[in-house]
Amino acid sequence: MQPLIEARELVRLYPGVRAVDGLSFAVRPGQCFGLLGPNGAGKTTTLEMLEGIQRPTSGRVLFKGRPLDRAYREAIGIQFQATALQDFQTVAESLTMFASLYRRTADRGELVRLCNLGEILGRDTRRLSGGQRQRLLLGIALVNDPELLFLDEPTTGLDPQSRRNFWGLIETVRRRGKTVLLTTHYMEEAQHLCDEVAIVDHGRIIAQGAPDRLVREHFPAAVVRLPAAHWPAAEPLPAGSEERAGQIELFTDEVPPLLAQLERIGANLTELRVATPTLEDLFLKLTGHSLRT
Repeated sequence: MQPLIEARELVRLYPGVRAVDGLSFAVRPGQCFGLLGPNGAGKTTTLEMLEGIQRPTSGRVLFKGRPLDRAYREAIGIQFQATALQDFQTVAESLTMFASLYRRTADRGELVRLCNLGEILGRDTRRLSGGQRQRLLLGIALVNDPELLFLDEPTTGLDPQSRRNFWGLIETVRRRGKTVLLTTHYMEEAQHLCDEVAIVDHGRIIAQGAPDRLVREHFPAAVVRLPAAHWPAAEPLPAGSEERAGQIELFTDEVPPLLAQLERIGANLTELRVATPTLEDLFLKLTGHSLRT
């Protein structure tokens, strides 16, 4: 199947900085593709080249096998990290204004139902909650009935309930045949929504594939966690274990023998937890644990 959009050896240079360093990947029609990475990894720059906002220093972006052209802008929808809405304008007026920019538009009633905007159509955009604002911005991104939808960290700043509700909207959008290219800092979000992810660091892809498959390739079946203060002071950490945020993490395919070993060395097991490794564990393993600004 021909990719809907494809990046080929994308490079973006700024004075003294190689922000994107030879990225290549393809997104299939109907797929939700996640572009993940720490701050400064090159995600937003890559996304802007795919959107046609920035020109690559070298490399190509292809849509349906062809270079980006004017018609491409009619075929995509974008929800930016931050979008300024017109003051003293209602939700309905915002939808009308953005729809006027396109030759083809989505059915207004269907769009309102899809994004749950019916009860706030008459509300001033300055008086929207975080979740309401994001639903409106999604509606604006869909106002031209695009084939490809770009979502740049769409749930940042939302409370957990609003975030989950937004996930449901994205899943509904996908069921209607849209292709989604998503960036997010929430690994749970990426693991839940994405068919495939590419983890980017220092402008390069360091891992790519289906989230669950990537996790299985890098980790055993289970991770055992206990507070670092509960580990015997004289006992060295086993090979392959890690200490992170005050927790000892031990990865294993066989939990009962590991628990027996912990009892033998005198570890305090009162706050021990057993979990399945996640995309967040993989992300931290590949990109490091330190905070980046």
